[in-house]
Amino acid sequence: MNDKIVKTRILVADDDRDILDMVSFILTRAGYTVVGVSDGSEAIASIEANPPELAILDVMMPGLSGIEVLRRVRKNEAVKDLTVFLLTVLSSDSDVAAGFAAGASDYVTKPVILSELLQTVQTFLAEKNKQVPVDPESAPPTK
Repeated sequence: MNDKIVKTRILVADDDRDILDMVSFILTRAGYTVVGVSDGSEAIASIEANPPELAILDVMMPGLSGIEVLRRVRKNEAVKDLTVFLLTVLSSDSDVAAGFAAGASDYVTKPVILSELLQTVQTFLAEKNKQVPVDPESAPPTK
């Protein structure tokens, strides 16, 4: 009998260590496997090597921005359908429009409300997988 549980992988890319740690913590606590990286080049490498089910990208990172990572993802046949959220302090209408024009699945502004981000992640993944989102407080503990 195989008791191994396959968890949904989520990539989080943010050069702000505090944001990266907080987002990673809330997602891990909800039962997701989180891969955290601190720049766009690492994000591209991780996505191409082992595609996650969802990526959360900070827009303003050194080197490759989240927008540039998103554009590259959308051009890569192997991962072009990846669900990608942009996470940023840029909140003007033109910034949001540029994010969606680049192919973002959702646009989340900082300061991020972690419970709302988690709910959005769960909703997107449930729709993608045709499952009902699970409240992390009522979910059975994982081994």
